[in-house]
Amino acid sequence: MKYRRLGTTGVKVSEISLGSWLTYGGYVENENAIKTIHKAYDLGINFFDTANVYRRGEAEKVVGIALREFPRESYVLATKVFWPMGEGVNDRGLSRKHVIEQANASLKRLGLDYVDLYYAHRFDPETPMEETLRAFDDLINQGKTLYVGVSEWTAAQIAEAIHIADKKLLDRIVVNQPVYNMFNRYIEKEVMPISEAHGVGQVVFSPLAQGVLTGKYKKGVAAPSGSRLADPDSKAFVERYLSEDNFDRVDKLQEVANDLNVSLAQLALAWVLRTDNVSSALIGASRPEQVEENVKAIDVELTEDVLNRIEDILTLK
Repeated sequence: MKYRRLGTTGVKVSEISLGSWLTYGGYVENENAIKTIHKAYDLGINFFDTANVYRRGEAEKVVGIALREFPRESYVLATKVFWPMGEGVNDRGLSRKHVIEQANASLKRLGLDYVDLYYAHRFDPETPMEETLRAFDDLINQGKTLYVGVSEWTAAQIAEAIHIADKKLLDRIVVNQPVYNMFNRYIEKEVMPISEAHGVGQVVFSPLAQGVLTGKYKKGVAAPSGSRLADPDSKAFVERYLSEDNFDRVDKLQEVANDLNVSLAQLALAWVLRTDNVSSALIGASRPEQVEENVKAIDVELTEDVLNRIEDILTLK
């Protein structure tokens, strides 16, 4: 495994990290989920990601049980807060009340005294940013989280968060978690530049475009049994990538992968990791062998000629 700094902090995380969205706590039976997490750890993955909202806390419970076998200092664990966790008017968002209550609830489900990284799962327009950042700062001072970050915030929101933290002497956010893959590159225009300027790293999710960049989905062919496209709960996340143009691009990208003697998934992950601002690429896996294949991406070297060939494919109209 290879490791990178989380933003500009001193902590190092594996280039490939393992998440639990749409997988653990229900979709994948717990025994297999635990085996997959253990395989990831054995392969050198030290960065694990979950959230309170994933299966309403069930994913956190599974991740906590799986990681309990390992020394606490040997892994980096992230969870999140924002989405509704109940029907009450204050059971959502980034108010001090919700942030503090959910941090405590997450720690209880995980069976831990602290998490390494706590994310604002989305931006909350109804809560003053200073209120959220002060709540995060208090959690750091209490030792309940070591670092804080955001997910899917705009460049302007990230810049404002840095400005407020510096002005009020609060702990800064150190990482952003956006979607980023060959078919969704929106962060390149503004988010990456502003993040690089302020030492904020990217921990990207959906680097394989919900499985489309594995080549498993074929034009005019029924979705494989057990795949996300075949699951009503996750189908919509996959369908957004299933355009005629993307099917054509996948075919051409597969040719590039074949020429390099790697899988399409390994090519797509190596492409995401080509930029230093990406601290880690977050994968999902329902079976141990999927992790085993994906981690091989860290050894895939993409020359300038290959990158140019990929760029021509991705910009093809």
